[in-house]
Amino acid sequence: MSDLDADEAWERLRASRSNPPARASSASRRKTYTAALEQAQQLFRAAAVVGPATSPILAFYGLSQAGRAITAAPRSLEGEDWRLAAHGISSKGFHVPFPDIEIRTDPPGTQGSFVKVSEVLDSPVWEKDSLRLEDIWDLLPTNLHYPLTARDRLTPLYTSEGSIDEGDHSLLSVWVSNIPDRVVKAGTREALDDFLTGYPAVAQHESYSNVGAAALPNYVRYDHGGGQLSMNWLMPEGVGTGFDGMATMAERQAHLRTMTRGYAGGRYFLPVLGSMKRDLHPLMAWWAVLYTLSMLARYDPAVWGKHINVDNSPHAVPIERLLERAINHLPVLIADTIADVST
Repeated sequence: MSDLDADEAWERLRASRSNPPARASSASRRKTYTAALEQAQQLFRAAAVVGPATSPILAFYGLSQAGRAITAAPRSLEGEDWRLAAHGISSKGFHVPFPDIEIRTDPPGTQGSFVKVSEVLDSPVWEKDSLRLEDIWDLLPTNLHYPLTARDRLTPLYTSEGSIDEGDHSLLSVWVSNIPDRVVKAGTREALDDFLTGYPAVAQHESYSNVGAAALPNYVRYDHGGGQLSMNWLMPEGVGTGFDGMATMAERQAHLRTMTRGYAGGRYFLPVLGSMKRDLHPLMAWWAVLYTLSMLARYDPAVWGKHINVDNSPHAVPIERLLERAINHLPVLIADTIADVST
């Protein structure tokens, strides 16, 4: 994934401050919206000019302040319900291996920042069961090529509205990309079905491109490993306003959006972790990861220093790359998210 245009995103956000969207235009909400975005931009700028020792602290608090602008905008939050209090998320186990640090959230319905922003984005919280840092780390598209361990991973599966087949049929047909090498190499229906149990939206497919009498998945293999597969879903009952009752392109695009999360212009099928009822919004995955890194850097700087030491830590380069991408990706996600919640 290439770097994104953070400068253009900040221009969009700064331009919105003279005419805040939706309910952010009202009195106290407007003051919070504009002040929080100014703080967010300054914190991200500061994060961009320091090293990994302190950048997660600045980047996280930049995102946290942006969260206040996000909750100021939606019409769904009434009264004072848009105000945020405390973090709403916690982490522990800084003494354990880096990938195994545990992350928990506050219960749904509370005013913690993570919980309230998650509510606005229809993203789950998981107060009963802790999740490992590695599991949430792997949800970020930017980390596809930066694993923390050698274990089998559940990573985002890329698709795009541009790949939707426009044929004369009433199916939603798209390419599903970044299927792991272990699944493609196995080449069996059973291996694919087992893998897709972690991706409920994909597992509900109607069919996929297959080959041979055994109808094996007809993957397009990548030179670097892994591959992609053309997959089909039935359209919702009653949908089909095109010729002869077929689904229009707009209807197919809308159906794809119900099954995927947007990220920087693309669409991703994301796994559902643990006891969650649906997939985590990418912005909240960033939030959970940056929160954890910032708490580790702030409250246990010696341990954090070991993790970012490139001479000794296998996690140092993945952490560096993550923090670099945070500076470029998050302004775009923040601007897109505010636009989404303001409609």
